[in-house]
Amino acid sequence: MAELVCQKQKNEKAALIIQGPDKPVLENNEVTLECLLSDSELNTSQVHFEKFSKYMNKWYRLEEESMYRRCIPGVILRREASQLLLSIRGIHSYFHQGLYRCVADNATAPDNSSQPLAITVEYMRELSVYDVSSSSRKFIKENLLVTLGEDVEVECSTTASEAPQYFWQKYGDDWIVPSSKLRLKNVRMEDGGDYTCMAEHPTLSSLKKSSTISITVLPASNGRLNQAWYDSTNLVLMTSVAGAVLLVIILSITVFLVRRAKQAKSTKGPIDDHSQKKPIYTASVESLASTSGDKQPLV
Repeated sequence: MAELVCQKQKNEKAALIIQGPDKPVLENNEVTLECLLSDSELNTSQVHFEKFSKYMNKWYRLEEESMYRRCIPGVILRREASQLLLSIRGIHSYFHQGLYRCVADNATAPDNSSQPLAITVEYMRELSVYDVSSSSRKFIKENLLVTLGEDVEVECSTTASEAPQYFWQKYGDDWIVPSSKLRLKNVRMEDGGDYTCMAEHPTLSSLKKSSTISITVLPASNGRLNQAWYDSTNLVLMTSVAGAVLLVIILSITVFLVRRAKQAKSTKGPIDDHSQKKPIYTASVESLASTSGDKQPLV
């Protein structure tokens, strides 16, 4: 376990101590807090952890019931002989960052708790790159098409526990732009290529992100036409895919209905009795010999 920082109870005769890591806590790491008992009159069954909610502006107790674990995911409480442990797996800045303390159940306020221990979670999200050349802000997924002679401005951004430092670099060149924005004025054909934006945490050099985009320069004579063609091609492709999916659905429904109709026809019952010929019995009138035809009576 990392080196610990201790926070004792305010009172010199206090028996509660809370311990936690004194090194930076990175998001998604595991952190363990300890509530130690220095007074033999107390035991772990008489002590609990509390976390301060800045939204509710009050302390609330961390319990072992599943309801509390759903509100603060990844939290596991363990009681041992002389200590109470609070483990946080996959620590997250939104759920777990804040103040924690140990509190004795049978003591009177304000001397029933340890000093609060602050947990700060360091993080950096994935980078996003945008084309900000015009008034609109367009997200760049991989490739940006520009026209020869135009001015281009792209920007990368992210969210982090501290404002990051940004750098731009072109693949194959030795220059670096220390900014979140990259400006190319009067674009030339040789300006095309792969550009990488890098973001670094100001105090944790190991916490960094990067994103690479490709800039393609089109000739000025047909640059706008090519851009329009590129956009219309993407639209046609998306429409074609949607039409193909709809056609597959219609064909599937048609095949299902045809098979169902054939199955119903094959399981149909015998022909209605009204369509069958009426039987002739020897003792009936129909069994008598015809006077205009056969002379032999039926036996």
